[in-house]
Amino acid sequence: MVNKFSLILLHLLLSFSECKVNMSIHDLLKSKGLPGGLLPKEVKSYNLSDSGLLEVFLDGPCLAKFDTMAFYESVVRANLTYGSLAGVEGLSQQELFLWLPVKGILVDNPSSGLILFDIGLAHKQLSLSLFEDPPHCKPDGVLKKKGRKEKGFEDQ
Repeated sequence: MVNKFSLILLHLLLSFSECKVNMSIHDLLKSKGLPGGLLPKEVKSYNLSDSGLLEVFLDGPCLAKFDTMAFYESVVRANLTYGSLAGVEGLSQQELFLWLPVKGILVDNPSSGLILFDIGLAHKQLSLSLFEDPPHCKPDGVLKKKGRKEKGFEDQ
């Protein structure tokens, strides 16, 4: 009887660890009270340390659009706790004509439908619905080449 119980327990533990290993970054974010669409579909891999340090790896720097443009570096790092990404590195958001680094992301009260971005100089509240689905992230140069300003300069 003890051997049977041990085998069942071992099987359950192995199944749980396999689920955790195979969990997508988007599912991991959801399990931590954050929207899955904070990071793009093009995430190659990620590491999460026991201390909560999250490292997300992309093929290269890229741009995505939410309410404004977001720039992801090849590696995005943050301390992941429930409802929060603190000490964010590798993510910037465009405000007017400036690119401001995102320092932190917080979902304090999910029922409010809001997410808070700390962009250093200010805090910006956005609707959680903007981040339900992971965006496609395009290489930095692809979006710039399609812009009117660069086409205008090329024509000159």
